[in-house]
Amino acid sequence: MTLEELKKDPRVLVDATDVAKILGVNAQSIRGQAHLDPAFLGFRVIVIGDRTLIPRKPFIEYLTGEGS
Repeated sequence: MTLEELKKDPRVLVDATDVAKILGVNAQSIRGQAHLDPAFLGFRVIVIGDRTLIPRKPFIEYLTGEGS
């Protein structure tokens, strides 16, 4: 997934796999950090059990600096 694809995606929440592809990192690294200390990621996450979800619009704003 690219940033442009993410901008067109209708979902409210995306998963760590989607975000990892855009950031060029391992999805498990995002999940692990979200469970340990989500503040270090720099963007909002929702952790429910083993699931790590990321609000799509705030993540796009984090990447682009829009809304700051």
